[in-house]
Amino acid sequence: MSYLLAIDAGTGSVRAVIFDTKGNQISVSQSEWTHLEEDGVANSMSFDCEKNWSLTCKCIEEALALANLSGDDITALSATSMREGIVLYDNEGKELFAVANVDARAAAEVKTLKENFPDIEAEFYEISGQTFALGALPRIMWLKNNKPDIYEKVAQISMIGDWILFRLCGILATDPSNGGTTGIFSLKERNWEVLMASKVGIKDDIFPPCLEVGSLMGTVSEAASKETGLGVNTKVVMGGGDVQLGSAGLGVVNIGDVAVLGGSFWQQVVNIPSEMKPPKDMSVRVNPHVVAGQSQAEGITFFSGLIMRWFRDAFCEIEKLEAQERGVDTYAVLEEKASKVPVGSYGIIPIFSDSMNYGKWIHAAPSFLNLSLDPFTCNRFSMFRSLQENAAIVSSINLEKIKKFTGIEIDSIVFAGGASKGALWSQILSDVTGCKVKIPKVTEATALGAAMAAGVGAGIYKDIVSASKELVVWDKVYEPNMANKKIYDELQEKFELAYKAQLRLVDEGVTTSMWKAPGI
Repeated sequence: MSYLLAIDAGTGSVRAVIFDTKGNQISVSQSEWTHLEEDGVANSMSFDCEKNWSLTCKCIEEALALANLSGDDITALSATSMREGIVLYDNEGKELFAVANVDARAAAEVKTLKENFPDIEAEFYEISGQTFALGALPRIMWLKNNKPDIYEKVAQISMIGDWILFRLCGILATDPSNGGTTGIFSLKERNWEVLMASKVGIKDDIFPPCLEVGSLMGTVSEAASKETGLGVNTKVVMGGGDVQLGSAGLGVVNIGDVAVLGGSFWQQVVNIPSEMKPPKDMSVRVNPHVVAGQSQAEGITFFSGLIMRWFRDAFCEIEKLEAQERGVDTYAVLEEKASKVPVGSYGIIPIFSDSMNYGKWIHAAPSFLNLSLDPFTCNRFSMFRSLQENAAIVSSINLEKIKKFTGIEIDSIVFAGGASKGALWSQILSDVTGCKVKIPKVTEATALGAAMAAGVGAGIYKDIVSASKELVVWDKVYEPNMANKKIYDELQEKFELAYKAQLRLVDEGVTTSMWKAPGI
């Protein structure tokens, strides 16, 4: 039997996941990694290539051992990674500089770009679908300004998933879905837009070939074989960005398909034609999809999953103990109790993530509004439910923004990620949006997407669309309660008014923003 290996380099961990060609997960090994702030560099998030490569090799070895397979049993592999993270190399392929996705060190460079080139961000956004908020241009400018000796040695750039494949086979390339998040890219052409680099005064000859997802790159090198236990005949195949490959792993591969991905951050994605231009108000981002000829309009909700973890750990020790005694997850206990709270959570309004405003991305200070002194109505469970409702409301607002500029009608949503395990949360998302919500059976959508890419490169599947249609199956479907939707529509209006007021307090220096983009 043939087996496929997916390497998933996420924000918080790296995982090696082995699948058979029917999409069944055989084994997984995971190691957490930490991206530390560089000494003296505020808001930085460095990526330690040597340490993280060791963790990656360890995961591959462990996944093989857990599956009781040898390296020669792996027909092909691919990689997916957090987007926006970049690696810069010298002319011998040695890593010089690397940062993880939300590295925000380049605030001064973003400000300089906006002041010296007042219209350039909008000009570049129309081509690439990206702003400077998480882009590579300001970060490379930061390197040029602050570490010129390193900058002068820079010969090539890649994304973190590309770096893993480079380490495995010695071929450096990128793909549209991940490379596109640098912002130095054309959505329409699905390739680098090097004039963007030269226009702002950075090197324009550092961009490697751009291959479509599923392209065969080579085979595992002898050196990488010794480090990982993989066989030298294992094919190495171009992968892509985690959200886009995750979408493929969820069956979101046709124009008009919609997904809400509920992890640490929430993403709301809608598949659109590659030639469709981003919205003029720069409210959302647009990324190349892993399917040729398609892009994805994307809204991002900051920290939705992390907020839930904070709330659980800060306030729910009793529920943790109860969950331990019952042998269930703490979130299952909280959902069970929150399901008894009326729709609308007694009017509690959480202020955490705003809807996406990509052109001026700033959040208010975290808080809850409309709390009462009645412990029977205002308690952990009503606050917990209010957080679930608010994540769904912000997702709905982002989807409405995408609908406005694409004209795509949304009546069905694929919901995946950790949040989709909650029956209450899934029903709330359906009620808030008024859409059917479909839950896929697969629990490792991003890794499955990478395995699909590996299978395409090995000739096992015709293409990503065919692989997705063959492997994705559905677990549950939730239908909307339209009476509940009316309540949520009113709550959404109140939330939007309240959030504007909370942003004014940040502007006036009264409160501190939860997060803001560099240069804001």
